[in-house]
Amino acid sequence: MDCLRLWSYTWLRRAGSMAVAWILLWLSGCAVTTPGGVPIDTRYEAKGQDSRALFLILHYTVLDFPKSLKVLTQQEVSSHYLVSDENPPKIYRLVPEERRAWHAGPSFWKGNAMLNAGSIGIEIVNPGWVDTPEGRVYAPYPEAQINTLLPLVKDIVKRHQILPERVLGHSDIAPTRKQDPGPLFPWKRLADEGLILWPDANKVAEHRQTFESELPGIGWFQRALSRHGFQVPETGQLDDVTRSALSAFQMKYRNARYDGLPDAETAALLQVLTQPSKKP
Repeated sequence: MDCLRLWSYTWLRRAGSMAVAWILLWLSGCAVTTPGGVPIDTRYEAKGQDSRALFLILHYTVLDFPKSLKVLTQQEVSSHYLVSDENPPKIYRLVPEERRAWHAGPSFWKGNAMLNAGSIGIEIVNPGWVDTPEGRVYAPYPEAQINTLLPLVKDIVKRHQILPERVLGHSDIAPTRKQDPGPLFPWKRLADEGLILWPDANKVAEHRQTFESELPGIGWFQRALSRHGFQVPETGQLDDVTRSALSAFQMKYRNARYDGLPDAETAALLQVLTQPSKKP
Protein backbone atom coordinates (compact mmCIF):
# COMPACT_ATOMS: atom_id res chain seq x y z
CA MET A 1 0.00 0.00 0.00
CA ASP A 2 2.88 2.40 0.84
CA CYS A 3 4.37 1.81 -2.60
CA LEU A 4 0.99 2.49 -4.21
CA ARG A 5 0.64 5.71 -2.26
CA LEU A 6 4.15 6.80 -3.20
CA TRP A 7 3.57 5.97 -6.85
CA SER A 8 0.23 7.74 -6.81
CA TYR A 9 1.69 10.81 -5.16
CA THR A 10 4.59 11.05 -7.61
CA TRP A 11 2.33 10.45 -10.62
CA LEU A 12 -0.33 12.86 -9.45
CA ARG A 13 2.22 15.67 -9.00
CA ARG A 14 3.09 15.32 -12.65
CA ALA A 15 -0.53 14.98 -13.81
CA GLY A 16 -3.14 17.66 -14.17
CA SER A 17 -6.09 18.22 -11.84
CA MET A 18 -8.37 16.12 -14.08
CA ALA A 19 -6.12 13.11 -13.67
CA VAL A 20 -5.95 13.71 -9.93
CA ALA A 21 -9.70 13.55 -9.66
CA TRP A 22 -9.90 10.44 -11.85
CA ILE A 23 -7.27 8.55 -9.84
CA LEU A 24 -8.95 9.40 -6.55
CA LEU A 25 -12.25 8.10 -7.86
CA TRP A 26 -10.55 4.99 -9.23
CA LEU A 27 -9.01 4.26 -5.86
CA SER A 28 -12.42 4.64 -4.23
CA GLY A 29 -13.96 2.13 -6.66
CA CYS A 30 -16.54 4.62 -8.03
CA ALA A 31 -14.77 6.00 -11.08
CA VAL A 32 -16.77 6.83 -14.19
CA THR A 33 -16.59 9.71 -16.58
CA THR A 34 -19.06 11.68 -18.63
CA PRO A 35 -18.91 11.24 -22.42
CA GLY A 36 -16.74 14.36 -22.42
CA GLY A 37 -14.27 12.81 -20.00
CA VAL A 38 -15.25 14.60 -16.80
CA PRO A 39 -14.72 12.28 -13.78
CA ILE A 40 -17.70 11.78 -11.48
CA ASP A 41 -18.33 9.81 -8.30
CA THR A 42 -21.31 7.44 -8.44
CA ARG A 43 -21.27 6.03 -4.91
CA TYR A 44 -24.49 7.85 -3.94
CA GLU A 45 -27.88 7.52 -5.62
CA ALA A 46 -31.01 9.56 -4.88
CA LYS A 47 -34.23 7.80 -3.92
CA GLY A 48 -36.42 10.42 -5.60
CA GLN A 49 -36.20 9.52 -9.26
CA ASP A 50 -37.90 7.71 -12.10
CA SER A 51 -37.51 7.32 -15.84
CA ARG A 52 -37.72 10.31 -18.13
CA ALA A 53 -39.84 8.11 -20.41
CA LEU A 54 -43.37 8.36 -19.02
CA PHE A 55 -45.26 7.45 -22.20
CA LEU A 56 -45.00 4.93 -25.02
CA ILE A 57 -46.56 6.13 -28.27
CA LEU A 58 -47.38 3.85 -31.22
CA HIS A 59 -47.59 5.07 -34.82
CA TYR A 60 -47.95 3.80 -38.35
CA THR A 61 -45.74 5.18 -41.10
CA VAL A 62 -48.15 5.41 -44.10
CA LEU A 63 -45.09 4.56 -46.23
CA ASP A 64 -43.29 1.40 -47.32
CA PHE A 65 -40.17 0.36 -45.47
CA PRO A 66 -37.49 2.07 -47.64
CA LYS A 67 -39.41 5.37 -47.67
CA SER A 68 -40.18 5.10 -43.94
CA LEU A 69 -36.52 4.58 -43.13
CA LYS A 70 -35.48 7.50 -45.32
CA VAL A 71 -38.01 9.89 -43.79
CA LEU A 72 -37.32 8.86 -40.20
CA THR A 73 -33.55 9.17 -40.58
CA GLN A 74 -33.10 12.05 -43.01
CA GLN A 75 -35.97 14.46 -42.34
CA GLU A 76 -37.16 16.51 -39.37
CA VAL A 77 -39.17 13.64 -37.93
CA SER A 78 -37.96 10.56 -36.11
CA SER A 79 -38.82 7.75 -33.72
CA HIS A 80 -36.85 5.64 -31.31
CA TYR A 81 -37.76 2.41 -33.08
CA LEU A 82 -39.05 1.32 -36.46
CA VAL A 83 -40.76 -2.07 -36.88
CA SER A 84 -40.48 -3.17 -40.50
CA ASP A 85 -42.78 -5.31 -42.61
CA GLU A 86 -39.92 -7.44 -43.94
CA ASN A 87 -40.07 -11.22 -43.86
CA PRO A 88 -39.38 -11.71 -41.04
CA PRO A 89 -40.04 -8.25 -39.56
CA LYS A 90 -37.12 -6.49 -37.89
CA ILE A 91 -36.81 -3.79 -35.24
CA TYR A 92 -34.50 -0.88 -36.04
CA ARG A 93 -33.31 1.55 -33.39
CA LEU A 94 -33.12 5.04 -34.87
CA VAL A 95 -32.80 7.18 -31.73
CA PRO A 96 -31.30 6.09 -28.37
CA GLU A 97 -33.97 5.95 -25.69
CA GLU A 98 -32.18 8.53 -23.52
CA ARG A 99 -32.51 11.09 -26.32
CA ARG A 100 -35.65 12.83 -27.57
CA ALA A 101 -37.17 11.64 -30.83
CA TRP A 102 -39.42 13.95 -32.84
CA HIS A 103 -42.47 11.74 -33.22
CA ALA A 104 -45.37 13.16 -31.19
CA GLY A 105 -45.61 16.79 -32.29
CA PRO A 106 -48.24 18.99 -30.63
CA SER A 107 -49.81 16.53 -28.20
CA PHE A 108 -51.60 16.15 -24.87
CA TRP A 109 -52.59 13.46 -22.41
CA LYS A 110 -53.90 13.86 -18.85
CA GLY A 111 -52.35 17.25 -18.23
CA ASN A 112 -49.10 16.50 -20.06
CA ALA A 113 -48.39 18.46 -23.23
CA MET A 114 -45.75 18.25 -25.98
CA LEU A 115 -44.96 14.62 -25.22
CA ASN A 116 -41.76 14.25 -27.26
CA ALA A 117 -39.66 15.04 -24.19
CA GLY A 118 -41.27 12.37 -22.01
CA SER A 119 -42.05 9.54 -24.39
CA ILE A 120 -40.62 6.72 -26.46
CA GLY A 121 -41.99 6.44 -29.99
CA ILE A 122 -42.40 3.31 -32.09
CA GLU A 123 -43.22 3.59 -35.79
CA ILE A 124 -44.73 0.53 -37.48
CA VAL A 125 -44.47 0.16 -41.25
CA ASN A 126 -48.07 0.17 -42.44
CA PRO A 127 -49.69 1.98 -45.40
CA GLY A 128 -52.47 3.43 -43.25
CA TRP A 129 -55.65 4.00 -45.22
CA VAL A 130 -57.07 4.67 -48.66
CA ASP A 131 -60.38 6.25 -49.55
CA THR A 132 -62.60 4.10 -51.76
CA PRO A 133 -66.15 4.49 -53.13
CA GLU A 134 -67.25 2.31 -50.20
CA GLY A 135 -65.46 4.50 -47.69
CA ARG A 136 -62.08 4.67 -45.97
CA VAL A 137 -60.25 1.34 -45.76
CA TYR A 138 -57.40 0.73 -43.33
CA ALA A 139 -54.58 -1.75 -43.89
CA PRO A 140 -54.27 -4.69 -41.48
CA TYR A 141 -51.17 -5.51 -39.46
CA PRO A 142 -49.52 -8.85 -40.30
CA GLU A 143 -49.40 -11.30 -37.42
CA ALA A 144 -45.62 -11.62 -37.69
CA GLN A 145 -45.22 -7.86 -37.35
CA ILE A 146 -47.32 -7.73 -34.17
CA ASN A 147 -45.45 -10.72 -32.76
CA THR A 148 -42.24 -8.76 -33.33
CA LEU A 149 -43.64 -5.58 -31.81
CA LEU A 150 -45.05 -7.03 -28.58
CA PRO A 151 -41.74 -8.07 -26.97
CA LEU A 152 -40.37 -4.59 -27.66
CA VAL A 153 -43.39 -2.94 -26.02
CA LYS A 154 -43.13 -5.27 -23.01
CA ASP A 155 -39.43 -4.56 -22.64
CA ILE A 156 -39.82 -0.78 -22.79
CA VAL A 157 -42.77 -0.76 -20.41
CA LYS A 158 -40.93 -2.95 -17.90
CA ARG A 159 -37.66 -1.04 -17.95
CA HIS A 160 -39.25 2.39 -17.71
CA GLN A 161 -42.20 1.33 -15.52
CA ILE A 162 -44.66 2.97 -17.93
CA LEU A 163 -48.22 2.84 -16.62
CA PRO A 164 -50.91 1.05 -18.71
CA GLU A 165 -52.84 4.30 -19.15
CA ARG A 166 -49.75 5.82 -20.75
CA VAL A 167 -49.30 3.28 -23.55
CA LEU A 168 -51.05 5.19 -26.31
CA GLY A 169 -51.57 5.71 -30.00
CA HIS A 170 -50.74 8.89 -31.86
CA SER A 171 -54.48 9.37 -32.31
CA ASP A 172 -54.93 9.43 -28.52
CA ILE A 173 -52.53 12.30 -27.96
CA ALA A 174 -53.32 14.26 -31.16
CA PRO A 175 -56.85 13.23 -32.24
CA THR A 176 -57.54 16.28 -34.40
CA ARG A 177 -54.40 15.60 -36.49
CA LYS A 178 -53.72 11.87 -36.43
CA GLN A 179 -55.51 8.52 -36.85
CA ASP A 180 -52.58 6.16 -36.30
CA PRO A 181 -52.14 3.38 -35.49
CA GLY A 182 -55.72 3.10 -36.80
CA PRO A 183 -58.76 0.93 -36.02
CA LEU A 184 -57.11 -2.33 -37.13
CA PHE A 185 -54.28 -2.11 -34.63
CA PRO A 186 -54.82 -5.00 -32.15
CA TRP A 187 -55.09 -3.06 -28.91
CA LYS A 188 -56.89 -5.99 -27.26
CA ARG A 189 -53.73 -8.08 -27.60
CA LEU A 190 -51.82 -5.45 -25.66
CA ALA A 191 -54.58 -5.47 -23.06
CA ASP A 192 -54.37 -9.26 -22.76
CA GLU A 193 -50.67 -8.84 -21.97
CA GLY A 194 -51.48 -6.29 -19.27
CA LEU A 195 -49.92 -3.46 -21.24
CA ILE A 196 -52.98 -1.19 -21.51
CA LEU A 197 -56.26 -0.69 -19.69
CA TRP A 198 -59.32 -2.47 -21.06
CA PRO A 199 -62.97 -2.15 -19.99
CA ASP A 200 -64.71 -5.13 -18.42
CA ALA A 201 -67.24 -6.44 -20.97
CA ASN A 202 -69.87 -7.34 -18.36
CA LYS A 203 -69.77 -3.89 -16.82
CA VAL A 204 -69.95 -2.30 -20.26
CA ALA A 205 -73.06 -4.35 -21.10
CA GLU A 206 -74.67 -3.37 -17.81
CA HIS A 207 -74.07 0.35 -18.29
CA ARG A 208 -75.06 0.19 -21.92
CA GLN A 209 -78.61 -0.83 -20.98
CA THR A 210 -78.89 2.29 -18.86
CA PHE A 211 -77.54 4.55 -21.59
CA GLU A 212 -79.82 2.97 -24.20
CA SER A 213 -82.79 4.35 -22.32
CA GLU A 214 -81.28 7.79 -21.81
CA LEU A 215 -78.14 9.01 -23.55
CA PRO A 216 -76.13 11.68 -21.69
CA GLY A 217 -75.66 15.12 -23.19
CA ILE A 218 -72.58 16.25 -25.08
CA GLY A 219 -71.19 17.92 -21.96
CA TRP A 220 -71.11 14.53 -20.19
CA PHE A 221 -69.15 12.99 -23.07
CA GLN A 222 -66.71 15.89 -23.05
CA ARG A 223 -66.11 15.54 -19.31
CA ALA A 224 -65.66 11.77 -19.61
CA LEU A 225 -63.22 12.14 -22.51
CA SER A 226 -61.23 14.66 -20.46
CA ARG A 227 -61.12 12.31 -17.49
CA HIS A 228 -59.89 9.57 -19.78
CA GLY A 229 -57.00 11.77 -20.93
CA PHE A 230 -58.03 13.78 -24.00
CA GLN A 231 -57.90 17.57 -24.14
CA VAL A 232 -61.57 18.34 -24.83
CA PRO A 233 -63.09 21.66 -23.78
CA GLU A 234 -66.58 21.41 -22.31
CA THR A 235 -68.55 23.42 -24.86
CA GLY A 236 -71.75 21.39 -24.80
CA GLN A 237 -71.54 21.21 -28.60
CA LEU A 238 -70.52 18.29 -30.80
CA ASP A 239 -67.62 20.25 -32.26
CA ASP A 240 -64.68 18.97 -34.32
CA VAL A 241 -62.45 18.47 -31.27
CA THR A 242 -65.08 16.36 -29.53
CA ARG A 243 -65.83 14.28 -32.61
CA SER A 244 -62.12 13.66 -33.20
CA ALA A 245 -61.60 12.53 -29.61
CA LEU A 246 -64.69 10.30 -29.74
CA SER A 247 -63.49 8.75 -33.00
CA ALA A 248 -60.01 8.09 -31.58
CA PHE A 249 -61.55 6.51 -28.49
CA GLN A 250 -63.87 4.35 -30.59
CA MET A 251 -61.03 3.21 -32.88
CA LYS A 252 -59.25 1.85 -29.82
CA TYR A 253 -62.09 0.30 -27.83
CA ARG A 254 -64.94 -0.17 -30.34
CA ASN A 255 -63.45 -0.37 -33.81
CA ALA A 256 -66.59 -1.69 -35.51
CA ARG A 257 -67.79 1.91 -35.76
CA TYR A 258 -65.71 5.02 -35.20
CA ASP A 259 -67.82 7.82 -36.64
CA GLY A 260 -67.16 10.13 -33.70
CA LEU A 261 -70.84 10.27 -32.76
CA PRO A 262 -71.97 9.73 -29.17
CA ASP A 263 -73.94 6.55 -28.56
CA ALA A 264 -74.86 4.21 -25.69
CA GLU A 265 -71.97 1.79 -26.20
CA THR A 266 -69.39 4.57 -26.30
CA ALA A 267 -70.91 6.07 -23.16
CA ALA A 268 -70.73 2.70 -21.41
CA LEU A 269 -67.09 2.22 -22.39
CA LEU A 270 -66.22 5.68 -21.10
CA GLN A 271 -68.16 5.06 -17.90
CA VAL A 272 -66.30 1.85 -17.14
CA LEU A 273 -62.87 3.22 -18.04
CA THR A 274 -63.18 6.48 -16.14
CA GLN A 275 -65.48 5.44 -13.26
CA PRO A 276 -66.74 8.93 -12.42
CA SER A 277 -68.04 9.38 -8.91
CA LYS A 278 -71.30 10.89 -10.07
CA LYS A 279 -73.87 9.45 -12.45
CA PRO A 280 -74.69 11.44 -15.60
